[in-house]
Amino acid sequence: MEIVRPQNRRNSFSSSNDAVSAPTIPLYRSAPPLEVRLEDFESFAIDRLRVLKGISDGMSRGKKSEEMENLVKDLWKMNMRHQDASQVLNKDIISHFVLRLVYCRTEDLRKWFLSTESALFRYRFRLLNAEAQRAVMEEFDLPYKAVSNVEFESIKEKLGQVARSMGQPSPTDAIFYKVPFEEVPELVAGRKVFINQGYAYVAMNQIVSLVATLFRSQLSKALILTNRKWTSSVREQEKHRLTPIVEALSSSYLGPDYSQSKEYADISLKDIDQVAKSSFPLCMRHLFDKLKEDHHLKHGGRMQLGLFLKGVGINLDDALAFWRSEFSKKVGLEKFEKQYAYNIRHNYGKEGKRTDYTPYSCQKIISSTPGAGDHHGCPYRNFSEENLRAALSRMGVNSWAMEDVMDKVKNRHYQLACTLTFEALHGMTCDAGINHPNQYFSDSQKILKPKKDSSA
Repeated sequence: MEIVRPQNRRNSFSSSNDAVSAPTIPLYRSAPPLEVRLEDFESFAIDRLRVLKGISDGMSRGKKSEEMENLVKDLWKMNMRHQDASQVLNKDIISHFVLRLVYCRTEDLRKWFLSTESALFRYRFRLLNAEAQRAVMEEFDLPYKAVSNVEFESIKEKLGQVARSMGQPSPTDAIFYKVPFEEVPELVAGRKVFINQGYAYVAMNQIVSLVATLFRSQLSKALILTNRKWTSSVREQEKHRLTPIVEALSSSYLGPDYSQSKEYADISLKDIDQVAKSSFPLCMRHLFDKLKEDHHLKHGGRMQLGLFLKGVGINLDDALAFWRSEFSKKVGLEKFEKQYAYNIRHNYGKEGKRTDYTPYSCQKIISSTPGAGDHHGCPYRNFSEENLRAALSRMGVNSWAMEDVMDKVKNRHYQLACTLTFEALHGMTCDAGINHPNQYFSDSQKILKPKKDSSA
């Protein structure tokens, strides 16, 4: 796949006719021989990444199979469209191979990509009609044939027993495939198939388990090979062009930047203590409390909290007054003006390069590594279990909800743990999940402000 910067595409992986005759789901066995604009290289990958992150969140939340099917359908429809219908298949294939390059680089990245891409394939396959499913099976070149009528009649009662154990009607004229039992471990573990002499009898509506296992195995091997090629040659060859994009994509935040508060720009210093208790996420609540307690924060903490406050609507004058009132209690007014005021003005784009800096996303905060004496970073990742439970208790999270939060933390789903905290404190679900501290604040205010206004 060659990456270029043309204004007009010259080659296409498939014409509209090819797209119709080809299987609905590509198997991504080899990179397509086409030119890709650098802009599409990144934008296609970001669109697919939105789909995969939505799937990851759905699986982490324990959504049922039918719910996941609908979620995948909606995510794909929303993010993988193309203004040129003949390019939809190209976008699908290109985005997969770009993200394969992005997520091949470490074991953790490979594990996440393998899990989410396999889930995406599974639910896309389930959404196909029977004819399209058989076309995908042919692409896999499976050696299995449908069970003959004679053999079906001889085991019909056994198949019926398995079906009834799952609360399904007995099969009458369903198509079954006879496959080695070790190739459908998911069905065997769930006691969803009849096994005889080392073979599992898999119904057509269960065949997704077989093809998904094959797809996962194929992709797992491909990721290892891609990693070898990346480390041996591609990373160095593309260090000035693709490498920065590839290395940034795995930690990309895909939501709004919250550089300016639009809805709640009337937050003032007189409200800040109360608002911190009601609407700050744990990472910012911890920094805010430590600042009030110690009258000082190290650079990482000042950046994380300072940009967050900027995003919630604290203007520059109020920000200077806020930090001055706390720091002067410890370092004195003169030292504050000499050593700290500049950085605050800098964050607001009033010094240096005049860059309008944006608040940190959850992804950036989680990936930070605070040292001794630092208080920034993600508490769900960095706190001990005892300290995290104590912090959540102070926020008002009840014991029942806390166990759900701690379960997500143990499985390293830190953003989902924050989402569950939000839901426990606000009494309603957050379907989009928490991806940014300022999103947490904004969503909290949307819920709490109407209550305050009505009571007033």
